[in-house]
Amino acid sequence: MAGTRRRPGSNHRPLALAAVAAILVGLSLVALRLVPGSPLRPAVASQPAAAGGRSAGTPTDRNTRPAPSPSPSPSLEPLPFAAQDLDDLGIKGWYAWSVLDKRTGKIIGSENMAETSTTASMIKSWIVADYLRRAAENGQTPSDAKLADATKIIRDSDNTRAEQFYNSVGRSASIKRLISMCGLTDSKVASDGGWSRTNLSPRDTARLGLCIDDGRAAGPKWTKWLLNEMRLVRGAGDFGIRKAFPAKVQKTIAIKNGWIDRTKEQEMHINCLAIGDTWTMGVMVRYPIGMGYDYGMKNCQKITEALLRPAT
Repeated sequence: MAGTRRRPGSNHRPLALAAVAAILVGLSLVALRLVPGSPLRPAVASQPAAAGGRSAGTPTDRNTRPAPSPSPSPSLEPLPFAAQDLDDLGIKGWYAWSVLDKRTGKIIGSENMAETSTTASMIKSWIVADYLRRAAENGQTPSDAKLADATKIIRDSDNTRAEQFYNSVGRSASIKRLISMCGLTDSKVASDGGWSRTNLSPRDTARLGLCIDDGRAAGPKWTKWLLNEMRLVRGAGDFGIRKAFPAKVQKTIAIKNGWIDRTKEQEMHINCLAIGDTWTMGVMVRYPIGMGYDYGMKNCQKITEALLRPAT
């Protein structure tokens, strides 16, 4: 039978072309699944929330985290003193008091704590501190004899040695340094330039106590020595503030007191400075000269006792 003659294998070509076309179509479909936004792109399955409520598929927003609870700040132990009105103590004359918290710098006191009175021997604590600090600043070490004199001034309130030290530190220039270095706001130099008539307030007396305690007054080399001497005050000068405390506590309190009869004013001026573990205190009293020293010395203690918290 006559007809068209086929080449060997020609009947397989359409099949091969169909296979290649199918492969290309398949590859195109796969590529379309990978294109963002393609209708053929599979939807992302939602992921289960991770433990603790965080979604594993969502970035964490720090602003949505709950704020941590602040750690409570440690509270300070209260001072042994409580501010109160002392008008009912039955004390004759003028009196005022002030307490400074060494930890915070806060000051409490009577309404008249900024009024001044003459310091008498209480100022000797500064005179000795000024002498010792200046010696150290000049690279000098006081001799044993000078340190013995300083001990006499602090422990026994020796007037003759105090005058010698006062001269050596420049007299009224020393009081001006006190006011400047210790941040006093109420006090002033005596009109006659003498140490005994320096005017301090109870508030500034407490500030002087802090100035001695923190090292500004005597400097780093001599502060510990001076505070120890003030804890060893003895004899007539051992009265007032620390006597209001138990005997065991009294040994830890540094003091320097002042007492004098002012014939010109016809007044007794009695003053008390004390430095405790967390506080400093100033008490000052004035009253008619005929009532004697003992009245004022006991009233320094009486005022302190009235301010002490019951637990103390």
